[in-house]
Amino acid sequence: MKGNGAVHKGMPHKFYHGKTGVVWNVTKRAVGVEVNKLVGNRIIAKRIHVRVEHVNHSKSRQEFLDRAKRNKEIRAKAKAEGVKYDVKRQMPGPRPAVFIKPKKITTLNALTYTGIGH
Repeated sequence: MKGNGAVHKGMPHKFYHGKTGVVWNVTKRAVGVEVNKLVGNRIIAKRIHVRVEHVNHSKSRQEFLDRAKRNKEIRAKAKAEGVKYDVKRQMPGPRPAVFIKPKKITTLNALTYTGIGH
């Protein structure tokens, strides 16, 4: 949900801005969305009606579907070649080691306290 300031009718409360939910009802001008809300120490499923101007599809699901399709193609290609291929997402791991050459090394020493002027 993302409140569109150009349309004031059917705008969700500011708490729901940026939240993701599940559509459970569709009417002529609005959709019913079920959203989880943290109230005190518990999570409550709230059902609210919001105009369609304030609602858009979640992009995270589409990203997952694209990745699943890509993995299916990779698996089919690997099977045809008779090669084993892992399609699981891998952590990037540590960066390779590099040596840094300093331009000039300066040693800092503390100044001795003479106590003059007190």
